[in-house]
Amino acid sequence: MKRILFLLIFFTSTSTHASAHDFSGLGGWGVSFGYGQSLDRINIYRAGLLKQWNVKWLENKTGYMCGYFELSYNHWEKGGDDVNAVALSPVFQYVFYTGNATWYPYIEAGVGAACLDDYHINGRDLSSNFQFEDRVGAGIRIKNMDISFRYMHYSNAALKVPNDGIDILIGTLAWYF
Repeated sequence: MKRILFLLIFFTSTSTHASAHDFSGLGGWGVSFGYGQSLDRINIYRAGLLKQWNVKWLENKTGYMCGYFELSYNHWEKGGDDVNAVALSPVFQYVFYTGNATWYPYIEAGVGAACLDDYHINGRDLSSNFQFEDRVGAGIRIKNMDISFRYMHYSNAALKVPNDGIDILIGTLAWYF
């Protein structure tokens, strides 16, 4: 319980202030909705709550590194099998400067943790309710809207066998406040 309380405090503690000239909205909140499929056509539906970090690292003339936390609900389905999951992931982004204050492209990567209500789907045995959620992706932010495409992988990192894992391609639309 102390760990959950710590994560909630950490998740919400950064400032939500962004300067008028900083379009990136560092420190802001957002919501995301996504749809994708696994490589063997398991349907994936995803809704998330996003919290951007109020920091910039490695800033140079090309861009800078920043990031966000995503707390998500995931629903997987195929052929009568359903899996529900909750995940928390820190995600690092490299934002490219474009010379335009209304849009910018980025690349991202992150590794988080997920808790599944069932670890069997479509003949796959993920072996445990605990899974790591790995992601790499690219996107573009236009004003408060964010459009991204990601590759995601769920696996228990061989903590328990068999470790079939699942690979997902997903498109996401997010809105920041």
